[in-house]
Amino acid sequence: MTVTTAQPSAAPATGPERPVPGKQPRARRAVVTTALLAPAGLTVVGLVLVPLLLVVRNSFASADSYGGIQGGFTLANYQDLLDPIYLKVFGYSLGMAGLNTMVCLVLGYVVSYYLASRPPQRQMLLLLLIILPFWTDFLVRTFAWINLLSPGGPVNSLTDAIGFTDGPSQWIPSQGASFIGLVYAFLPTAIFPIYASLRGVDNSLGEAARDLGCGWWRVHSRVLLPIARPGMLAAALLTFIPTLGVFVIPVLLGGGRDQLVGNLIVTLYTEFRNQPMGAAASVVLLLLMVASMAVFGLAARRLRRKTA
Repeated sequence: MTVTTAQPSAAPATGPERPVPGKQPRARRAVVTTALLAPAGLTVVGLVLVPLLLVVRNSFASADSYGGIQGGFTLANYQDLLDPIYLKVFGYSLGMAGLNTMVCLVLGYVVSYYLASRPPQRQMLLLLLIILPFWTDFLVRTFAWINLLSPGGPVNSLTDAIGFTDGPSQWIPSQGASFIGLVYAFLPTAIFPIYASLRGVDNSLGEAARDLGCGWWRVHSRVLLPIARPGMLAAALLTFIPTLGVFVIPVLLGGGRDQLVGNLIVTLYTEFRNQPMGAAASVVLLLLMVASMAVFGLAARRLRRKTA
């Protein structure tokens, strides 16, 4: 009896290795990534970096007899900004931005707490009512405040009726009208971050704190405010920095009497016809914004470490 052994089958012929689906060569992935990021990168370079570098370069240039860019390199533009008149504008801008931020934080927290304590369906309706006026143009809303605060308007009629002032009240132009416009413009940017922090808080948390003997103040200061701190920090950042560069509100509501840095830059470019000095003021404003962002960033990092 003969036993036959199975012969090993011949190995299949090796052909070109097929690429695994989903795995591309590194060079090809790099090319695809670069091609996808190229439009956004070119947009940022052309519309952000190049104008920014031109402004920085013009801030060190000298002005010709017509106020244009003559060239050269000088620090005289920054030295001229050390004049007490310009320092007063920068100080006033920082003070107004800080005051506007504090008022928006207080009002934003109150409104956000009220929104977060409502039923979900009503929250959406209330948020829509807050957003709805801001669907119109910024100038239209500012002119609406002019009509409200102008002589003979409803606000002046009300203050005269209750005897708020001895004589006829004059809201426009005034620093108070300008501040009202700033609060109105930036209050929603303070409400939404704080509301996002308080949205997930259960209402029973405050009830439990009250059952344990906490009063109204301790419920907010010990329980709710620590939860809302990240949102309040974001709200402060979104309110303080844009307030520094506001231009329209101080002109239309304040009459241009108390200028912010944005008004100073426009004045240097248009009325004084000094483009290098206007560029220097723009660079100083940019540095103030970067410093503010650094301060808020350090505060946020410290808050994360404290929470951890």
